[in-house]
Amino acid sequence: MSATIHRLGQRPEPSLEPMLSLVAHDMNLVNAVILDRMRSDIPLIPELAGHLIAGGGKRMRPMLTLASAQLLGYPGTRHHRLAAAVEFIHTATLLHDDVVDSSDLRRGRRTANLIWGNPASVLVGDFLFSRSFELMVEAESLKALKILSNASAVIAEGEVNQLSAVRRLDISEERYLDIIGAKTAALFAAACRIAAVVAERSEADEAALDAYGRNLGIAFQLVDDAIDYVSDAGTMGKDAGDDFREGKMTLPVILAYARGDEAARAFWKEAISGRRIADEDFAEAIRLVRASRAVDDTLARARHYGQRAIDSLGGFASGAAKDAMVEAVEFAVARAY
Repeated sequence: MSATIHRLGQRPEPSLEPMLSLVAHDMNLVNAVILDRMRSDIPLIPELAGHLIAGGGKRMRPMLTLASAQLLGYPGTRHHRLAAAVEFIHTATLLHDDVVDSSDLRRGRRTANLIWGNPASVLVGDFLFSRSFELMVEAESLKALKILSNASAVIAEGEVNQLSAVRRLDISEERYLDIIGAKTAALFAAACRIAAVVAERSEADEAALDAYGRNLGIAFQLVDDAIDYVSDAGTMGKDAGDDFREGKMTLPVILAYARGDEAARAFWKEAISGRRIADEDFAEAIRLVRASRAVDDTLARARHYGQRAIDSLGGFASGAAKDAMVEAVEFAVARAY
């Protein structure tokens, strides 16, 4: 294997197209598994699950499993079921998250809980989790099962940690990183690592792909949290200001509060407690976040983790798969610009 150093930001307009093209054939096979395993004699289950699964998401997590397998030259098919399991885990967590957050919009469409109600969304999410474990077992890899089941538990812990941090101004950057490392990055890491498991590669290759996915996941979430204060619903696929109104202490708010004067801190105390969440309050939050350069520094951290993800691929041979995975990182970071 040859080591190649890539630097974040070299491409003027990074895109997911190279990765989409790279995994197109395999993704069709994964989609067939997803459609088959969404079936149920209870019509509400495929109807509700299909609403979210077909809702325009890029399916980046299962694509990472497929791309990682190609990076390793794996010729088999066991990773198809695992990639489908990854997508089911992700979709189940989205269904549950939208209930917890009382969300109205997901990927630019009405959320399932808004259409069918909270009980149906929770129960269909449980169904998808169950299907994901069936698929893990069918892949006949106890190690892959352990990795994905552990990731599922870590995601749940991260969501509970985030819930307990809502409307609290004393959340540190360290705890915030712990939260996003669990609720977002854990599945990115597992999605990449399981490819090395089914390909029967070394622990070093497993660790490298884990590091790639984990750092990409952290960068991805940092960008998501930044664009809540610089973008609109059409760009984000959710209502602008959702995090603000829900009292979430994301990094832009943590930094803006830490750097604010007495008046700014007084505003944040009222806003995070839920007493100032009107449109004009959100406009003031945007002003304060920008004035403190909190978004700029959040995105700088995203670039840092993105570069760490790219560096993790240094030991793998050059080729279309590696190039696509590098550009996927650049795309994830560039979404905010």
